[in-house]
Amino acid sequence: MNSSVRTTGSQGALLAQVEALNGLLSKLTKVLVTVAFVALVFTASNVTMFAIDHHVSPWIAWMLDPMVAVALGAVLIFDGRLSEYGLTSSGWAAVLRWFAGLGTWVMNCWSSLWPTGTAFGIPRAVDPAGLVLHSIPPVLLIVLAEAISHYRHAILAKIAQLQAQVDAGANEVDATPVHQASTPPPAPTPSATTSVPAPVRGHAKPLVICGGGLVFHPAFPLASTSVHRVEREPARLSADEAANVIRACWVQGKSLPEAARLSTRSTSYVHKLYQRLNEDRAALPAGVS
Repeated sequence: MNSSVRTTGSQGALLAQVEALNGLLSKLTKVLVTVAFVALVFTASNVTMFAIDHHVSPWIAWMLDPMVAVALGAVLIFDGRLSEYGLTSSGWAAVLRWFAGLGTWVMNCWSSLWPTGTAFGIPRAVDPAGLVLHSIPPVLLIVLAEAISHYRHAILAKIAQLQAQVDAGANEVDATPVHQASTPPPAPTPSATTSVPAPVRGHAKPLVICGGGLVFHPAFPLASTSVHRVEREPARLSADEAANVIRACWVQGKSLPEAARLSTRSTSYVHKLYQRLNEDRAALPAGVS
């Protein structure tokens, strides 16, 4: 019983780690989407002005940044959700991330690389402050997306390892053999004035199986027999003998007073041990008796 409880506790700890790692995956996706939203809101005005400067009507120039934002946000969200189910996206998702991120960066930094009036080519009139200012949001988003992608792969590998340990522990519990407990010492010799029934002959003494694969030899006959009136109280059993008798009574569903009489213990003591046995049985995993 103790080994089964220890195994169940270990499996519970492993499952808690798996749940924590799954929660971390979800948080990584939320962080990435939040940064993407803030970065694209920050760059919306620059992208809109870039479109207007290149003869796009102001009525539709504002659509360019949301178009890129929706595409990039979709790939980030779906990549995150797929990773939570142990699935990986194709290389086209990485192409989309990089195209959207680099496109946003070029449109933001265009005026810093090629100010109005300069020819396109090798930048010669670079605005360093403007280049840094407008490079941080898109570059941060691209690098963060790639970093979180590696985080996801590491977390999923760890989850797979923990899940394998949980499955191995469950199989070990299911395949645990039943070990026969050592036979308790014989009951004390009754006094000369005590009359006890003779043991039933002709068949082997039955075993009582308690939870967790423990087997007990009851210290009294399982068959219903008549007991002669005793002239004085029987000798008090040892602690181990009394525990074995109480366990057997618990398995047979005997009442507290009867178990107390047979184990030579008080009713309150028997009640406490009954409660402990009930708690141990309730703590066992499903399917284990």
